Amino acid sequence: MNDILIHKTTDFFHQTFGSEPSKTVLSPGRINIIGEHIDYNDGFVLPAAIDKIICFAFEKNNSDTAKIVAIDLNDEFEVCVNDDQKQTDSVWTNYLRGVLNQLKMNGYSVEGFNCVFSSNIPVGSGLSSSAALECGFLFGLNELFDLKIRTIDIALMGQKAEHWVGINCGIMDQFSSVMGLENKVIKIDCRTLEFEYHEANFNDYSLILFDSNVKHSLMTSAYNERRQQCEEGIAIIKSNFPEITSFRDCNEQHVLELQHVMSANVYKRCLFVVKEIKRVTQACDALDKGDIETLGKLMFETHEGLSLDYEVSCAELDFLVHTVKEDKSVIGSRLMGGGFGGCTINLIKKGQEERIKQQLSTLYLDKFGIELKIYDVKIGNGTSLYIAK
Repeated sequence: MNDILIHKTTDFFHQTFGSEPSKTVLSPGRINIIGEHIDYNDGFVLPAAIDKIICFAFEKNNSDTAKIVAIDLNDEFEVCVNDDQKQTDSVWTNYLRGVLNQLKMNGYSVEGFNCVFSSNIPVGSGLSSSAALECGFLFGLNELFDLKIRTIDIALMGQKAEHWVGINCGIMDQFSSVMGLENKVIKIDCRTLEFEYHEANFNDYSLILFDSNVKHSLMTSAYNERRQQCEEGIAIIKSNFPEITSFRDCNEQHVLELQHVMSANVYKRCLFVVKEIKRVTQACDALDKGDIETLGKLMFETHEGLSLDYEVSCAELDFLVHTVKEDKSVIGSRLMGGGFGGCTINLIKKGQEERIKQQLSTLYLDKFGIELKIYDVKIGNGTSLYIAK
């Protein structure tokens, strides 16, 4: 599938500019196996790059102007690379302007260039197409102009570009898009940015995403509220246990002992965070042992916690998880991402995928009147240069 996308992008470049691109870059979306809502709570996350990508084609154009074409949007813009960047009403262009802004702020100089890009990452499904856009664009400029920016700094500058756009994201999306390795998940320490790779051999199981095709408007307000409740909770814990500096140092007993001095919601949020941090470490152990059944069990536990304790699920996501949980061919399922819509991530026995897809699609349509979107994903490499074979 990616070969088709690559040819489409490079052919479009040739038709538009009359020459072959000098650099072609592939920048992937990402999934998160486990570790939800704990990136801002000093926890660990366990993401991986996937085989759904944005393909970019670049060449220098011997001017001070960048001409950038979004093939899928049938849209384009031009910008002087030496100017101070300002946001516009064209939202997609702001992510790229944010990258140019980051280059200037960090003392990097580029000349004019031509760029086209196209994607097979489903937009709005929680697979971090925005991180792939920022990081792939920056990676390409780094290669085109030999800027010698370190890989980790491409991720950090991509994150800051997204902050410039106005989205206060953590580092996970950009980090996993840039640093991913085929058949590996990345355990990232969100406090120090230390990371380690773990084998992602799912043996007899396939990774399937079921996209609920809904987005509830609670997302932003609820996210901010959850962060505030966690901050309140850890402050209470620190005041009663001086040796604790973050949720990382807590266990369930600490939270249980303070239930009487926390509001019901703050207590539930803290309990989820402490359990989820522990589950990420358990998931890594399970992967290292090839124990995919235990990984699946942890995924179900995470969903239950996100639904009942963190309260960021919704009727559609709960239905998708609870329905597949009754089928012995599905050993793990949970909502993935911020919640209130988006995808569930599922581990399904090989050979049973089509049956599950068909049954769940029918049941979901009957229940909600909504078409289920389905994505088969494999764990792939991070942002890279494409070399034609």
